Amino acid sequence: VQLQASGGGLVQAGGSLRLSCAASGRSFSVYTMGWFRQKSGKEREFVAVISRNGITTYYADSVKGRFTISRDNARNTLYMQMNSLKPEDTAVYYCASNRGGVNTSPRDYDSWGQGTQVTVSS
Repeated sequence: VQLQASGGGLVQAGGSLRLSCAASGRSFSVYTMGWFRQKSGKEREFVAVISRNGITTYYADSVKGRFTISRDNARNTLYMQMNSLKPEDTAVYYCASNRGGVNTSPRDYDSWGQGTQVTVSS
């Protein structure tokens, strides 16, 4: 599956952004989907994951209650609504897919989007 992330930008602290990830290729609904982020000089870290049918979700503690992951299998699109953004959320955000379960390690994901920059100013 090919993934294309979009929706990043510059926002003030407390603001909101909605990321999208468009999938093409094989059937989107067979993949568990995740969002990861990479801060400058740091390793890529888990943000959120959603199961194939959209029923099960899991979040990193740092974003729980502020970010919401969702998917529309009919539109082959993954989303992440990000509210109450903080300067520490500044990072490049990546969407990724895997054929396995609701995993949080980047090593379990085999296809990645190109990343979209999110910058939160204080």
